[in-house]
Amino acid sequence: MRALTFSVYGPASVLEVTDVPEPHAGPGRVRVSVRASGVTPADCRLRAGQLRTMMPVALPHVLGVDAAGVVDEVGPGVTGVQVGDAVFGIVDLAELGGANAEYAVLAVWAPKPDALTWEQAAAAANIETAARALDRLKADTGTVLLIEGAAGGVGTVAVQLAAARGATVIGTASSRNHAFVAELGAIPIAYGPGTAERVGALGLGGVDAVLDCAGSGSLPDLVDLVESPDRVVTIADLNAARYGVHLSRSAGPGADPQAVDGLAEAAGLAQQGRFTVPLAAAFALEDAAAAHLLSETGHARGKIVLTP
Repeated sequence: MRALTFSVYGPASVLEVTDVPEPHAGPGRVRVSVRASGVTPADCRLRAGQLRTMMPVALPHVLGVDAAGVVDEVGPGVTGVQVGDAVFGIVDLAELGGANAEYAVLAVWAPKPDALTWEQAAAAANIETAARALDRLKADTGTVLLIEGAAGGVGTVAVQLAAARGATVIGTASSRNHAFVAELGAIPIAYGPGTAERVGALGLGGVDAVLDCAGSGSLPDLVDLVESPDRVVTIADLNAARYGVHLSRSAGPGADPQAVDGLAEAAGLAQQGRFTVPLAAAFALEDAAAAHLLSETGHARGKIVLTP
């Protein structure tokens, strides 16, 4: 089958589409014929070698952790799904990849809601990441939550899930994205120095919790907004420990428990018209280098996907 791989660490130009053996569904797994798969910042860091000490992989490596597709193999012990079902989900994260291909084996999945396109449903990793961080922060009714980087792939999902859970959400974004962030359910403010003053001007009485989706080096300022660093979670700043902040991740040593229920939560909200996945761009598998370059700008508005 055709798959997106890299054989050496490096820039986006090391990516190539190659023929690799098809995977098959083992116990507790399903295989899907992929209709769309996701690109995440972690994929870019993995390819660039930034995670090689924390999360080493054997090369060549197939990238991608989330996909949407049609089930074509059901592994032993799996119930509630059959060949022909449309699903979206995540690979076994211990393998750190395998979804950017014609076929992918999913370890966690949910029925694809009709309200989401194939491309939108390829955001399972974003949904799981957002739900995991919100669970840790206990961001629900009565919580004032600030999301740094609210217009990005995880930020757009986190805004909607947090608002649906009853939180009051403040989202930092560039001025061009303020209307977009407001439509998702957050109060938009500018990002950068002066966040505390802008939050204070809202008259909400302060911030209870912070989710950093940007990894832009703003953690010292974000920590100052809350009573304690343990009320801040980042999914993007590898220097988190320096500031007493938790770096939430679902793979590698010290990983957090996966928030697999987040997939069903998002699917249910989508069917109610209360959740969507904004798409930044969709690329053919052969154009994956462009997808990675877009992700690395840090300015993509929504999810970046690949179609095989």
